[in-house]
Amino acid sequence: MPKALFIASHRPDRSPSQRFRFEQFLTYLKEQGWDSDFSYTISAKADKVFYSKGHVIQKLLIILNGFLIRMGNVLNASSYDVIYIQREAFLTGTTFFEKRFSKSSAKVIYDFDDSIWISNVSDANKKWNWLKNPNKTKEIIEVSDLIFAGNQYLADYAKQVNDNIVIVPTTIDTEEYKKIEQQNDKICLGWSGSITTIQHFEYALPFLKELKLKYGDQIEIKVIGDKNYVNEELGIKGIGWNKEDEIKELSSFDIGIMPLPNDEWSSGKCGLKGLQYMALSIPTVMSPVGVNNEIIKDGENGVLADTKEEWVERISLLIDSRELREKMGAAARKTVVEKYSTESQKEVYLNSFNSLLKA
Repeated sequence: MPKALFIASHRPDRSPSQRFRFEQFLTYLKEQGWDSDFSYTISAKADKVFYSKGHVIQKLLIILNGFLIRMGNVLNASSYDVIYIQREAFLTGTTFFEKRFSKSSAKVIYDFDDSIWISNVSDANKKWNWLKNPNKTKEIIEVSDLIFAGNQYLADYAKQVNDNIVIVPTTIDTEEYKKIEQQNDKICLGWSGSITTIQHFEYALPFLKELKLKYGDQIEIKVIGDKNYVNEELGIKGIGWNKEDEIKELSSFDIGIMPLPNDEWSSGKCGLKGLQYMALSIPTVMSPVGVNNEIIKDGENGVLADTKEEWVERISLLIDSRELREKMGAAARKTVVEKYSTESQKEVYLNSFNSLLKA
């Protein structure tokens, strides 16, 4: 039985990138004859410390513990047929571990789903930015046997140093993602993200304020992912994310929004927020940035909006018509099922792993 080692920073069910890029495929790979191990460096206890301000000594100990875990992975690398690295093997700028894996008898798959060659450090760890290496992503790509790129933009970046690339979109388990119907007297405009991406929600404030003036108590605005976020003017009190309530909370949205700046970082994103909404038959409005332009057929399975005026106009159409919301939501789910579901991509995954056994 071939064996794979999955290398990632976080424990299972913690990181959206991990959940929607490889964790969903582990059961299928096992059913198809692949055994696998999962190695991560940040435990649940360490997580709370690592992403809060201060705690310098504890953070150094977490990094040291991660180093020891990865050294163990290096020593056992040749006992695997494939080593799959999601984003990076280690939290600092070093590519030491990736290079050691590439020199083992195992084949290396490198998976990335953001423009992670651009520095993007959490506020709690900005003082550690000097430990990052802007060339790290390219160096890992160069020593890997196969690249899983989340979209064409990322694939084009990888092609600078490696030609063996498969585009694997971020996927949703549509058997799990089924809308939970709820009664709500108001039209709910929703955004889901995290503490690190709440800055993108801020791009929505100008048009949300205008919509609130226009519709008043007919609408409510919900933010999931940052429990400390508050906007009294719009009546928003953020809700913390947890896996158990994720689908229920998202299902409360009547309209999902995904505003983004038009920059290099956003161009590399894989549309996860929008795909989550769409999988739950929620009509979705996105900025026309990067892969969003491929996911959305404007006016059919969702809406693209750029200027404040466009956001107000297009969300207003959805607020005013339940029929339009239902029609667009149904088309949105169909798109995810056909192109962005784990079911639609599982053969690509399996074939990619199997191809490395023959290489």
